[in-house]
Amino acid sequence: MQGPSNDLPRRALLYPAIALGLALASPHARAQDAAPATAEPADAAKLDAVNVVGSRRVQRSSETTTPVPVDVLPMQRQAETGGQFDLAQSLQATSPSFISTRQTGADGADLVDGAALRGLGSDQTLVLVNGKRHHTVSLVNIYGARDRGNTGTDLNAIPVMAIDRIEILRDGAAAQYGSDAIAGVMNIALKRRAGCEAALGWGQYSRGDGENWLASAYCGAKLATGGTFAITGEWQDRGRSNRATDDNPLRIIGDSQVLNRTVYLNGDQPLGENATVYFTAGMQDRDASSAAWARGGVGSDDIPSRNSADMYPDGFVPFIDGDLQDRYGILGVRGDAGLWHWDLSQTYGYNELRYDINHTLNASIANANATSGGRAISPDRFDAGGFSFQQDTTNLDVSRFFDTVLQGMNVAFGAEHREERYRIRAGEPGSYIDADGAGVGGNAGSQGFPGFQPGDVTDRSRSSDAVYVDVELDMTERLTADVAARWEDYSDFGSTLNGKLALAFRASDALLLRGSLNTGFRAPSLQQKYFSSTITDFISGQPVDIVIAPNDSALAQAAGIPSLRQETSKSATLGFTWSPSRDLSITADAYRIDIDDRIVLTGEFDTDDPNIGAILAARDVGVARFFVNAVDTRTTGLDITASHEASLWGGVLNTFLAANFSRTEVTQVNAPASLAGREDALLPERDRLFVENGAPRRKAVLGFDWTGSVWNANLKIIHFGPQELGTFSGTASGVPNQRYKAKTSADVSGTYAFTPNAKLTLGVTNLLDVFPTRQDFNETDNGHIYESVQFGLNGRAYFARFWYRF
Repeated sequence: MQGPSNDLPRRALLYPAIALGLALASPHARAQDAAPATAEPADAAKLDAVNVVGSRRVQRSSETTTPVPVDVLPMQRQAETGGQFDLAQSLQATSPSFISTRQTGADGADLVDGAALRGLGSDQTLVLVNGKRHHTVSLVNIYGARDRGNTGTDLNAIPVMAIDRIEILRDGAAAQYGSDAIAGVMNIALKRRAGCEAALGWGQYSRGDGENWLASAYCGAKLATGGTFAITGEWQDRGRSNRATDDNPLRIIGDSQVLNRTVYLNGDQPLGENATVYFTAGMQDRDASSAAWARGGVGSDDIPSRNSADMYPDGFVPFIDGDLQDRYGILGVRGDAGLWHWDLSQTYGYNELRYDINHTLNASIANANATSGGRAISPDRFDAGGFSFQQDTTNLDVSRFFDTVLQGMNVAFGAEHREERYRIRAGEPGSYIDADGAGVGGNAGSQGFPGFQPGDVTDRSRSSDAVYVDVELDMTERLTADVAARWEDYSDFGSTLNGKLALAFRASDALLLRGSLNTGFRAPSLQQKYFSSTITDFISGQPVDIVIAPNDSALAQAAGIPSLRQETSKSATLGFTWSPSRDLSITADAYRIDIDDRIVLTGEFDTDDPNIGAILAARDVGVARFFVNAVDTRTTGLDITASHEASLWGGVLNTFLAANFSRTEVTQVNAPASLAGREDALLPERDRLFVENGAPRRKAVLGFDWTGSVWNANLKIIHFGPQELGTFSGTASGVPNQRYKAKTSADVSGTYAFTPNAKLTLGVTNLLDVFPTRQDFNETDNGHIYESVQFGLNGRAYFARFWYRF
């Protein structure tokens, strides 16, 4: 099941290739503020250039270098020939600063792929669509996920076919865009170009499972009224994969099963000569299913506590099925009043996740029936409840360019009002009740995922208001400065003021020096503040309530847990871009990000705790966990890119190299007064390693893309650095941490163009069939010999894609 253990062949492939990439390199993933690598069709309807993140100058084009590093990733090639069928995995195989690894064995996190930049949390990256804030998911990652305690944006709710380009700002930008923009900003610019295209895709792992089908279509038109209208529809059906081993054969481990139905609209309509109304609307319904831990059958300790011999004598695997709904909409009007440009918009976002637990039982119901003289059975399906998150954002943005001030000055200012609402819905009683009474044999609730109880139900909201100013000044023909400030006030924790200074100096026509200083913040999410979960488990034969307590709950207050406040950051970036010719471009940017008061989910506090044990015992709580501002971290890193274009064999060879080196360290654990001296319980070693090693220490992508008259060949070499994660037993028990060695593999594909409008692509991802380093399955979070890190745990895959333009 495991890939080859010897890394020497891969190193032999990687290092000479990196050397070649430094000499060559491709606009395919050009990580500078440059134009997209592939020319945009002449009839493309362009979005306002304000959507180029990092600058609010309306007339600035993506070809103009900004004072901060921005990756501009055209997505047309991915839609036509890409081997990955969803957005998160497409970026995982392209952008080194971007990390998204499919989780398995992590409850709800298996159903939503988290994504982050520069090794930080997924909620420390702000995502925009057409320049407007996108909502986060309602899920907060709790059990077994690399992104523990975080929430983020579900990028896979947006079909790749609908996207024109993605702009990744690799710099702190809270002073420009508000909360969450600590690691950076991703702007997803949607298509509005005229024409129609469609793609059919198929994929499957080399072990014969995880079959993946894709049908996607886009159509855009210019309207007789002068506007544009575009619609994208997508259907994706991904099958379950399973990498179970003889060590734990009943365990199902691998990709979750997913069925997506997605529709996106995008367009605009002029209102006279000086104004345009624009709109975006997206809707996705997702049915997803993840396998929980297996329960043993007859002869195991799981009967009668977690199983019934009358229902599953050979053991069983419960399935956590999720019904996800994601809705997104923008309605706005923009225009010009004299020399001033204005933009007024309303954005709506909604995400809901409902849990259905199937192939399961409530062991306490089964045991109660047996005690009453009947069969030890219970229902095998339960509605376990769920949660939702809604976000409504109103924006007013105004800007003007003054060409008479020095070499030019752009002034932008604006205001934002945002409303957010978070709700938890209880499951049906059978999903959580203890039917046979406390201390009797059967565990309460549905196995796999106990339902939310009435005490967990919540309906909370907050609002925020912000104003900002952003001045970009061309002081000379070679020196540009950007100064921004933003004040933001939240109804639940107060106000914050943040600033940014960025400078760019063109030392020569080929060399640009750039740097920035930022302060930033991230508001605690409503999901972190108000998530509530109560699970009854049996420890040494006794029922124990395991509670994740909301921040404002009586239990949290009695334990002295302070109210959540914002995370704050200070960051700096320093680098250069060098373009000695039209065909060669090299960039390097070093960065440091210091974050204070990061919000984490604590370790477990029980009734033996010297500080709050008595409080827990008095409230009949056996184990409690809390969200708290407890950790200071420092992240340092370096981004390097190189791209080159050359003629070869009658065609064009694009070569690119992009690498990210990053290290995050916990510099201090700040215990509240109630937990003074209990820093080890507040952030145990295992949880500390989640913070420090949520992503590999380095990642590099080296690509070669050759295009001839009818053929295209693509080779992409991907390298992941090492990671270290904790174990259940911990080093204090003499068990070493999980150490994952560096791994390298490749994706390869070939495309034949029957005509310029019809292409067939065949390819292989993870060509070398690489797996993470094998571990003791008793000590991993998912109970498997591999964690969900680096390339994941599925191995080699094959794919085919047919693309046709109408």
